[in-house]
Amino acid sequence: MKAKPNHVFAGFILLCGLALCYAQTPDDQQKQFAAHIQKAQGYLREKRPELAIPELQAAAAIDPGNAEAQGNLGVLLYFQGKFADALPHLRAALEKQPALIKIHGLLGIAEVRTLDFGDARKDLETSFAQIQDRKFKTEVGLELVGLYTQNGDLDEAARVLAQLHKANPESPEVLYAAYRTYSDLSSESMMALALTAPDSAPMHQLLAHEEIKEGNTNGAIAQFRKALALDPHLPGIHFELAELLRTAKDPEIKKEAEQEYHAALLVNPRDEKAECRLAEIDADKGNTSQAFAEYSKAVELQPADSDARLGLAKILTEMDQPDKAMVLLEQAVQLEPSNATAHFRLGTLYRKKGRVEDAKREMEIFKKEKDLKEKLRATYKELLVQPNEIRADQPDEK
Repeated sequence: MKAKPNHVFAGFILLCGLALCYAQTPDDQQKQFAAHIQKAQGYLREKRPELAIPELQAAAAIDPGNAEAQGNLGVLLYFQGKFADALPHLRAALEKQPALIKIHGLLGIAEVRTLDFGDARKDLETSFAQIQDRKFKTEVGLELVGLYTQNGDLDEAARVLAQLHKANPESPEVLYAAYRTYSDLSSESMMALALTAPDSAPMHQLLAHEEIKEGNTNGAIAQFRKALALDPHLPGIHFELAELLRTAKDPEIKKEAEQEYHAALLVNPRDEKAECRLAEIDADKGNTSQAFAEYSKAVELQPADSDARLGLAKILTEMDQPDKAMVLLEQAVQLEPSNATAHFRLGTLYRKKGRVEDAKREMEIFKKEKDLKEKLRATYKELLVQPNEIRADQPDEK
């Protein structure tokens, strides 16, 4: 493998002050050791690691107990892709200086590359817990996730991914690994549920969600109804069914959706999402006072829901209370900066109040978020499954 640029492994090199770390060797050997180290340092400054390696090999042969020489040699061999050759030198360095955490991480990855998975797991676990550098922690963590997944330890993989996401939330590699791991966990849970309770209410609820993924809304509704027949108090079931029914064009089915939202609140009076949906329905009907009461309740139940604040602000605007609406919208964009609609409505109110610069800022954010969502919609267009039309005469059995 071609040598990688020096800046890639600069954070691992330990040559600073290395020549002062002699073992008790004769003077002539010390001089030879120092000469090899000096040459290695020169080659590294010239970004010629392939020439530094023989010099470090010669230095390590003179003083095998020198942790810096062993560690640097191991690092250079590692970044040359010579993982098997790097292993004894990385281990020798750690034997003398166990606190070299980055070297420990490189050792674990080298062991993965040489198929020594048992030692790799132990070394990666040790280093991952202590590494501070975000980029290298991500690299070590993903290697560890790969080992856990390979062994079927999905819970452990998810635990590491949670830490990686916190440390590096925008990493595409971390996000993809999370997608794969949580998909595997989902499949594992579905299989376990199918084996232990194949005709239970939760199983039919799960099957409903699988039908939704395939765009089979009528099949999903049938599964939700089966779940309800088995357990009318199943958490979330009324709301989930209502969410499907409200997408229908048939007014009678939409009316049934409203009934399911009410049923959701009977089962769980703190169901803030159901409260919001009923507020939307009443607002569409022109029942402003009822919508105001429902949105107010939703905000009380879940103060961190920007959509609830946005809905209440819309009602207050219609009730000619722009100042109160403005406060709610300002809170909404703080809670959810990507909420384009909230930025638009806030910008509109600012303009009416003569706050030109504030209005301009909010409209610019609105356009930016709107364009971003359009790009995302185009990106995922091929992945989306179009749901079939909900029909009132759809039988429960497929």
